[in-house]
Amino acid sequence: MLETQVQRRLATVGTGYFSQFHHDAWRRLDVNLVGVCSLNKAQAAATAAAFAGCQAFDDFETMLDAVKPDLVDIIVPPDMHMAFIEMCVVRYIPIICQKPFTRSLAEAEAAVQLTEDASVPLFVHENFRFQPWHMKIKEMLDAGRVGEVYQATFRLRPGDGQGPEAYLRRQPYFQKMERFLVHETAIHLIDVFRGFFGEIETVTAELTQLNPHIAGEDAGFIIMKFESGVRALFDGNRLSDHIAEDRRRTIGDMWVEGSKGTIRLSGDGKVFFRAFGANAEEAVLFDWEARGFAGDSVYRTQKQVLDHLTLGSAVANTGRDYLANLRAEEAVYESSETGRRIFLV
Repeated sequence: MLETQVQRRLATVGTGYFSQFHHDAWRRLDVNLVGVCSLNKAQAAATAAAFAGCQAFDDFETMLDAVKPDLVDIIVPPDMHMAFIEMCVVRYIPIICQKPFTRSLAEAEAAVQLTEDASVPLFVHENFRFQPWHMKIKEMLDAGRVGEVYQATFRLRPGDGQGPEAYLRRQPYFQKMERFLVHETAIHLIDVFRGFFGEIETVTAELTQLNPHIAGEDAGFIIMKFESGVRALFDGNRLSDHIAEDRRRTIGDMWVEGSKGTIRLSGDGKVFFRAFGANAEEAVLFDWEARGFAGDSVYRTQKQVLDHLTLGSAVANTGRDYLANLRAEEAVYESSETGRRIFLV
């Protein structure tokens, strides 16, 4: 076991919209951010300025050799993931990589094999299972609150996908993604449902494109059957919205149904339980803070990686484990294209 007082030398690459949540979380964790890289060096400098002694770079390899980090956070779109992973591996630097993870399942498998062959830790920055409402639902399921679990439904309704200006304000590259709804968004819920119910046995899917101004699909249905026997429905439509003060908080609503009752997640991150046979719900109280991204899930994601590297504690999002999500994703696209149910095991 490593000493708990080790302060890791961290470097990051990427200064796009979502990087703000990574850097905010790193600022509150016990790391020494020594380098920030971006093709826009002015943005890198602006981010680095918030951290004492941090340097700004516009070339990733130059940064690695100059600051010699012992952890790298890759916060860029998938096109550059493999190249940056390779640069870290030859220097034996542990890696956290943002999702969507690489450009394809084959590339993700190659990245995982490369890091494992070199004994370089690789983690995927998948934060949804660390959102406080999902953690509370997991706790309730583990405690048997709903009894035998029958099924779950998640209705994705962020309401940000209409018209020619869709996604341009925050993440404009969304418009050009040929695989969008599932590769970028539904993958989160695939991971959450795996965390709840275990491994996926089969998927059946029908995907469609509603906004003609983007390249990929933006609506669809995915039915997942788990080895545990539970069934889950992902019902996604990025053009429609849902009731919430902040529609990006949960990006939708969830129901988990069982023999003893039903858990409901609202768009405001509130969890409710209705006992079987009852007509009234009760609010389930739990503590969380409206800080960072989605109840500070980015902070918890990064903290559990640090805890694993420092203390050897369990970690949920290794590169190897994440391949199960990507194999499910591939099955979803295959099912939609062929009109068939796809078996994963």
